[in-house]
Parts: sequence; C-alpha cells; structure tokens
Amino acid sequence: MVYLVGAGPGDPGLITVKGREALRRARVVVYDQLASPELLKEAPVDAEIIYVGKKAGAHALPQEGINRLLVDKAKTGLTVVRLKGGDPFVFGRGGEEALALKAAGLPFEIVPGVTAAVAVPAYAGIPVTHRGLASLVTFITGHEDPTKEASAIPWDVLAKTQGTLVFLMGVKNLEDNCRRLVEGGRLPSTPAAVIEKGTTLEQRTVTGVLGNIAAVAKKAAIKPPAILVVGEAASLRESLKWWESRPLWGKTAVVTRTREQASALVALLAAAGARCLEVPTMEIGPPDDFTPLDQALGSLSRYQWVVFTSANGVAAFMKRLFGEGKDVRALAAAKIAAIGPATAKALEAWGLKADVVPAQFKAEVLLEALSPHVSQGDKVLLARAQIAREVLPEGLVRLGVEVDVAPVYKARHVTGIPPEAQTAFQEGKADILTFTSSATVHNFALLLGKERFQALARNAVTAAIGPITGGTLKEYGVTPQIQPQDFTIPALAAAIVDYFNASREK
Repeated sequence: MVYLVGAGPGDPGLITVKGREALRRARVVVYDQLASPELLKEAPVDAEIIYVGKKAGAHALPQEGINRLLVDKAKTGLTVVRLKGGDPFVFGRGGEEALALKAAGLPFEIVPGVTAAVAVPAYAGIPVTHRGLASLVTFITGHEDPTKEASAIPWDVLAKTQGTLVFLMGVKNLEDNCRRLVEGGRLPSTPAAVIEKGTTLEQRTVTGVLGNIAAVAKKAAIKPPAILVVGEAASLRESLKWWESRPLWGKTAVVTRTREQASALVALLAAAGARCLEVPTMEIGPPDDFTPLDQALGSLSRYQWVVFTSANGVAAFMKRLFGEGKDVRALAAAKIAAIGPATAKALEAWGLKADVVPAQFKAEVLLEALSPHVSQGDKVLLARAQIAREVLPEGLVRLGVEVDVAPVYKARHVTGIPPEAQTAFQEGKADILTFTSSATVHNFALLLGKERFQALARNAVTAAIGPITGGTLKEYGVTPQIQPQDFTIPALAAAIVDYFNASREK
C-alpha cells in the first residue's frame, strides 16, 4: 500500500490524524522539501527515510524518478508513505504519482492535507474569503511548467475577478505575475501580501499593493517558499495577524531538561511563539545499585509512608515494582506523599492519589507538609534520585522517623550539545535560558564551561523554576531574571510569557 499523505504547509501540528496514523505504520517514508522534518519522528525508528526534495532550480530527484521509487518500494510488499507538503492534489503533483501507481497495478490511498493556499494566509491573518470583501477565491500556480510554449493562465479573466487570488510558488515570477494582473485591468492599488515560510517559526510577511508588492518583497529579500495573496481581504492583515504577534515570537529558548521531560516546557513555549532548542543536560538511567529498592519492595507493608520526589521517580519505582511481579496493591498499607503537582499527576496515572501534596515544589516545604502527619517511630520509604539533597531524609530523622532511602534512578551528565544548539550558541542566538533544577545548571555549565555559560547568559534572559535553582545559578555568576511563585513547568512558562509581555508594554 502507498499512502499519498498531505503533510500540511509547515507547522507539524497541521497534519491530519489519518496522515499521522499512516506515518506510524510506514516501512518507507518518501518526503519532500516542504514537509516538516518534525513529522519524520512519527515514523517507526527502523523505517527507511528517503529525501526527494525540490527547491527552485534544484531537484534531489526528478518527478519521474520519484514515481519509479514509489512503485519499486511498494512492489517489495512494503507500506510506503509519500509525505508531501500541503495537499497532494493542490499543485503537489500527487495526481501524477497516483497515476504511476495505478499503471503499475499497485494499491494507493490519498490522505488530503491542509493546503498552504488557505493555511498560510490564515497564519498571516488573511482570510481568503470574507463577507463584503471576497466571496470568491482562486488558487494559481505562480510557477508554470517552463516547457509550455504559452501560459495557460487566463490573466485577463483573473484580473477582472474581484475575489482573492492566491499564487503558490511564485517568488521567481512575482514581478511578472503582478505586471500581468495590472495589464489585464486589476487596480494597482489592490491590497497584496507575500508570506515566506508560512505557518513555521520563520514566517515573514510583507504587505503592500499590487503595484509595489514585488518591489517590497525584493527589498525584504523574501525567498521561496512563499505565497502571494492579492485582493481586498489582504487589507485585514494588520487587524487579524496573530501568529507573528504571540509574546515570544522571534525568541529562541533553550530548554535544558532531560529528553524525557522537555516536551511539556517546549510545547508551552512554542505555543507562545518561541523557537525551542532542546539541550538535554541529563539522561535518566538506573541507579548504580538496586539493592535498597528491591529490599523495600519486598516489604512494602512495613511502611506508613512512601514519598516520591519527582515524576521520574514514580515511573522508575513502578517499572521495578511491576518487574517484580507486583502491582499498586502492594502500596495499600501506606500513605503517599508527592513533592508537587507533576509528581502527583504521575501517581494518578497509576490510579494512586497522593495524601500530601505541598503547594510548592521544594523539599523544605514537603517536609513541613509531612510533619503533622508522621509520628515518632513511623517508617518512611523515600523513593528518589541517587544524587539528591539531604534536606528531606535528615529532617524526617529529626522528627523521630525511620527513613529508608531507595534510589530509583540516576541522572547522568550528557556530554554533547546538539548541532542546532551549538550553531545558535556560536552565533549568540539564545534569547531565553531555562533551568528546572540545580542539576540542569551544573550540567549545562559542564557542557559549555563557566565563562561561555556566563557570556551566553549576559545576552539572554535566564529563567529558574525556583529559589534553589536560582541560587545555583548565582554560584556561576548568573542571576535569573525570571522565577515563578509556583515551582512548576506551567508556572515557569507563564512567568516567561509575562516577562516578555511586560517588556513589550514598556
């Protein structure tokens, strides 16, 4: 089976549910220049990934070669996904690929995508139809087949229509296309816009009128892929622009959490418009010795309390518990404490409700919250990272509690910086540095070196999840400008947005 899948115009979130499901079943993915590389992560790790991208004036593989490739791969019995930017049947040559498969007697399925002709103007704040301004929209290729002897586009008809004209792939011929419309009778004063890399974090939009938009785009050095929109609806851009008006638009944020944990913060910052660079400073692995945890799991009924200090700890504890042939019923005799909302949510995923969850994500606050609930002689199991502060166990011991510390995971230092982040650091393009624990600070400093860390921080806004992390930053000569009242990921993201909103209002 070959699936011809529309990937949408650039924002990976615009792929359809059906398109994503096809990707997850693929054994071969054939993708082009306009499909977001982020979508390739949806394919199985052992899938064959083949790039056949087309840029203006340069083809990785001619269309005939792409057709043969799809046929050859499908004939071997594999599930093939042809991932195409936008929609396969809107100037995507999907019809040619489908005909080649049909001729070869191969089954195929078309999975429509969100076309750039509608989505890109929408992300620029331009509705292609609007009551009173445009009740007609026409999609036109801005780059006709160069082998044609004459244009097949009825320029005189287009010039006379009062609807919205959307030209795709039209940068190279922008000046000629605008001239032909004016010569055909379209008023030079008609509002117009050119949108480069629409729906991505690199989107740029320039506006003008039909008579000058080519010159405006040239002055702004607009490059493909770009779309030209002509019509009265383009005048709504200033009132409706939203994608480029988000509070973190144009900012590059560095996220230093582990690979497993980065997604939540990345999603929140990206939703506010930031380009996020993931620089994991730690990776989560097993502790050096499972003996303390295994001994505790063998006698869980002796504990009055089990305390979890992170979502990572919950996941690692449960993995070991189930690996021992037990389940959550083994915790029936104990009450449970979680250091914060994220840890409590991780417990809820296992059907467990924490009895104590302090308002702040901090060992000192958890100790204070637990104090009224424990009695002298109680036995407490503390499931935590192998390397951690001793505030909690030492404080419980002072209350007369017997504490068993069971390391459930170990955070190990990551030794390399991803290439994209390395380039950004060299070019000084990091606007926001985020730190969610003291360990991320220490390890980030190890990755960069103290002097380079300080230099990067001087030109960026630094955000710490709480006072402990903020104090660790100060040990390296870096003072955080942002520190939320609640020590959670959502609160950290909200504080960053508030900071930049306040800066824009000044």
